[in-house]
Formats: sequence, structure tokens, C-alpha cells
Amino acid sequence: MGRSGICFTVLRQIEPVVVLEQLGSTLFETALLMVVKDRSVNATYPDAHLSREDSQQKAITDFYMAYNLIIRLLPILPALLLARLGDRGWRRAPIVVPMSGYLLSRLALLLVVVFRLPLEVMFGAAVVFGLSGGFCAYWPGVMTLASLGSTATDRSKVGALMELLYGAAGLVGSLVSGHLFLLYSFSLKHGIVLLTVSALLHLLLPNTEPEDNCHLIPPAYSEAPAEAPLGKDMVNVVLLFAAAMLYNSAVGGAIDILGSFVVKEPLNWSATQVGYGNAAGFMIFLTSFVGVMVFRRCVSDVTLILIGMLSFASGIYFMSFVTATYMFYIGNMLKKVIKSHSIVCRKNNKKAIVQYVEKVIV
Repeated sequence: MGRSGICFTVLRQIEPVVVLEQLGSTLFETALLMVVKDRSVNATYPDAHLSREDSQQKAITDFYMAYNLIIRLLPILPALLLARLGDRGWRRAPIVVPMSGYLLSRLALLLVVVFRLPLEVMFGAAVVFGLSGGFCAYWPGVMTLASLGSTATDRSKVGALMELLYGAAGLVGSLVSGHLFLLYSFSLKHGIVLLTVSALLHLLLPNTEPEDNCHLIPPAYSEAPAEAPLGKDMVNVVLLFAAAMLYNSAVGGAIDILGSFVVKEPLNWSATQVGYGNAAGFMIFLTSFVGVMVFRRCVSDVTLILIGMLSFASGIYFMSFVTATYMFYIGNMLKKVIKSHSIVCRKNNKKAIVQYVEKVIV
């Protein structure tokens, strides 16, 4: 097999898809924040009697509030439909369709920058992204394809590897995103190079659809015997979902406001610093992976989850007092001990949380 054939085969794996998509997404996120900041400079709210700086922050916050509501609520139904298609044999549908939505939303922001279109165009792009299934469809599709190529005993390790690749790609993409955004010439505005690279990465993905059972990690030939499912315990199911929703709401609500906070005084970050800050956020995938590997032999799953929740709570509480950049990174370090939902990578406990949820639902 020639070099071109080897490259094509590698691109058909699910792992490079995860890496390329996350690289493109982190570039886009930095560009979107900086574009929103630039367009919100002249925002005014006469009735609220806000200062210019407070008006800018309110404009950024209002945009992200509406934008995040669209990209998080609208994909629910399309994601369910794509999941049903996946269950009927169209395993690549939950990945390929969202990737098309990713590409169109990146192109929309590129057009907004190049042609100075209104920022409200991004709400339409968010609708298109949501109708494609978004992250709600994409990530379960990735995990499904990854699981198909592994045995029951290795699925937790495969899931941990996917999250590790996701975090590492986000770290790298964030580190370079600010520098790419600042590339400028008389013919190219700030952000055009960054968004072009992001769009090209997502354009590459629809042309390299992952195969159903093609992985860099070869599956084992022997499948471990399946355990008999337990009876339904709807109380535990409801509690698990309620806890997950509350935790995710707390995390999402805290993370969403950080963007509007860091680009104003007292931090007043540039595009490069925003990229570095996002990179620090993605370190949680690496530190949590190491943390789980270190603590998994000493404490139970419940204790690990509590450590993750407490570490995030302490870090985000510290963030409320941040007045300097070094304090921001200290707060990030405090909330990075363990990411609570990464406990699934425990391989020695046969009653890990994901397996338990599967059992009680069956």
C-alpha cells in the first residue's frame, strides 16, 4: 500500500475524525468570541443607564444566551431521529449529518467577517447547526462507532481514549487559535485565516466518512460474556438523570459567562490570551484522566464523582473573585482534579456507572 493509501486509511478511522473536528471547533470558538466582542463595542442600552464597558458585556452575554439556547435545545429532536437511523444500521448518519452542520456554521461566520454581515446571521447558522443534530448527535455517534470495534471489557478504555483525544485536540487548537486570529494583511481581516482553516478542517471531515468497524485500536477477538441485566430501578434512573442535568446546567451556566468576563476589564484578554484560556480549560480532560487512573484503586466510583464535583465547585467559586490573569489560571487548576463524568474509564470495577445505567434501563 502506497503512502496515499495509508493516509486515506488513517483518515477513515474514527480517532482522526475526533481530532480534526475538535481542532476545527476550537478555532471557531475563539473566532466567534472575538467577532462578537468586536461587534458589541458600540452597543448601547439607554434605558439601563449602563457604561460603555457594561453595555458591551451585556451585548456579548445576550448574544451567547440566545445562541447557546438554540444550539443546545434545537438539536434534541434531530439527534433522536439520527440515533434511530443509527440503530437501524446507518451508523455513520449521526456523525456525517452533524459534520455538515458544523461546516455550514463555520462558513457562515466566515461570511460574516468577510462581508461585514450582521451578527444576527449567526442565529440562523445556529438553527442550521441544530437541525443537523449538533454535538448531541455527533458525540454519541462517535462513541457508538468506537464501541462497535471493541469488546465489552475494553469499551471503558476506548471511551477514555476518545475523551483524551478530544481534550488533547482542544488543547492544541486553543493554543494556536489566538495566533491565527491575529494574522492580518491589507487584503485579509482579522479572523479570516483562522476561520478558513477551521472551515477546511470541517470540509475534510465530510469527505472522510469513518467506516463502521475501522479503528486504530484493533478489537479483541474474544468477547467477554455479557452479564444478566438487572431489573428496572426507575428511582435510580431518575436520580441519575436529574443529577446529570443539574451538574451539566451548573457547568454550562458557569462556563458560558466566562467568555464575556475575560474580554472585559479587569482581564481584557486579547485573542491570544483567549486561546490560552480555552487551552487551560481543555486541560481538564488530561488531568481528569490522570486523576482517575491514580485514584481508581483507592476510592469508589461515588467518591470519585464527589471529588470531581467538589473540585469544579471550588474552582468556579474562586473564579468569582478573579481580578488578574494569574488568578484565573489558579481557579482553573482548582476545578481540574477530576472531571466527574470521566469516571467511566475505570476498567477494574465491573459496576462502573455507564454499565450500571445500561443495566437499570434494560
